[in-house]
Amino acid sequence: MHRVDLTPVYILHTRPFRNTSLIVELFSQTHGRISVVARSARGPQSRYKGQLQLFMPMLASWSGLHELKTLGNTELNGMPLQLNQNALFCGFYLNELLIRLLQKEDPHPQLFSLYQNSLCQLENNANNLPAILRLFEKKLLEELGYGLPLTHDAKTREKIQSDCHYEFIPNQGFFLSDVESRTHHYFSGADLIAIFTEKFDTESVANSAKRLMRLAISHLLGNNTLKSRELF
Repeated sequence: MHRVDLTPVYILHTRPFRNTSLIVELFSQTHGRISVVARSARGPQSRYKGQLQLFMPMLASWSGLHELKTLGNTELNGMPLQLNQNALFCGFYLNELLIRLLQKEDPHPQLFSLYQNSLCQLENNANNLPAILRLFEKKLLEELGYGLPLTHDAKTREKIQSDCHYEFIPNQGFFLSDVESRTHHYFSGADLIAIFTEKFDTESVANSAKRLMRLAISHLLGNNTLKSRELF
């Protein structure tokens, strides 16, 4: 039986399973996204009482050869993060992105660090939530191999020009356009350059970055929608 002992994890989601158990979606530093059964977790004498919480750094063990593992010992691995109001909704959004876009048992240690840092920023920078989300989305796409080609025209291979406008076609890139618009699939070169350098500090760039990330992520999700977006 394959066993993993006390590795850093965060809980992304839990749901009831049978009479007293839970199915828990974990994001592991060393093994990526893992689904485990926490047996008797909802029982009155549960050894997991008070531990299986979102946004709480933990160490977890699990075992099993199949896709659904069995959760073993768990320990706290730091102070629980206190996400309030909109920051909490942002945390739900990050969790849902990982659940929907990560393949199971596909390690992404750098993404784990990014997620951990993003949660800390959500806790401590309540006035900068959109920029935190945009940076996470951008880095997530890059980590999954779908990074946005923000520096060059996809057809001519010429550098993106700040005084031009471009049409974004998912999975292809940006194409020079005569449409001078900041709506739908069209973006100014100046905004694209700012997004590439991860400077989301103007209203124009912030709006363009949000629209661009939604287009790119929606393309990956296909017909699926993110429930957490309904909270914004």
